[in-house]
Amino acid sequence: MKEARKVPFLAMAVAFSVVLGYVELLFPMPVAGAKLGLANLAVLLVLYLWETRDAFFVTVARVLLSSLLFGGFSAFWFSMAGAVLSFWVMVLFKKWDVCSIVGVSMAGGVCHNMGQLLVACLVVEDIRLVSFLPVFLVTGLMCGCAIGLLARFLLPYLDRKL
Repeated sequence: MKEARKVPFLAMAVAFSVVLGYVELLFPMPVAGAKLGLANLAVLLVLYLWETRDAFFVTVARVLLSSLLFGGFSAFWFSMAGAVLSFWVMVLFKKWDVCSIVGVSMAGGVCHNMGQLLVACLVVEDIRLVSFLPVFLVTGLMCGCAIGLLARFLLPYLDRKL
């Protein structure tokens, strides 16, 4: 029964993450490139409800669609770097069972920002961009914590419905 609901759920997760990514654009951040990580809520839920490859599909589909709809070519590379680094760190933290879903989300939030900062340093060819690191760490931890708490609240409800 659960497998029959997989494709519609993943499609809704991709759509949900794209919408959350758009909503995120409406909130100004103190530093260019820092993100709230709202779209990561869908990825985090899929990571805990389905398989790793399903969550990776949602991650890549979200970045592709969001870049096409709202960003552009350069936004694609920044988003993809942050999303893929964040995704694999969350997978490892979950697999190693070193923390709760909140900790997994916080690690993902920090790594998403680090991935984008790394791409920015490479594109601009200026290592001084690393000076944004403290702000990116704080926003990644705070936003990751909020997303993780929300995921922890939603996870049991969604698990019962699947």
